Amino acid sequence: MGAVKALDKEINHYLDHLNTHQKEVVLSVVNTFAQEETDWWDTVEASAKESIERGLMQADAGEVRPHEEVMKKYKKWLSNEHTN
Repeated sequence: MGAVKALDKEINHYLDHLNTHQKEVVLSVVNTFAQEETDWWDTVEASAKESIERGLMQADAGEVRPHEEVMKKYKKWLSNEHTN
């Protein structure tokens, strides 16, 4: 028997022994888990989505800079002198 089928069987066994109130509590917990399965993209603010989408379009169009070039340009902000 597969692991999922074994879990289903065990859960069903316990459900048969619960009273109505206990079943309502279990249903509430299951609903909570089901609602947690939202796509992370749905939780991102609109302005951030626009920025990400703009960046993806720029990358698709080849409008990118090598990592080394960017790091060289911003090296002064990454040095220990500017940390506090």
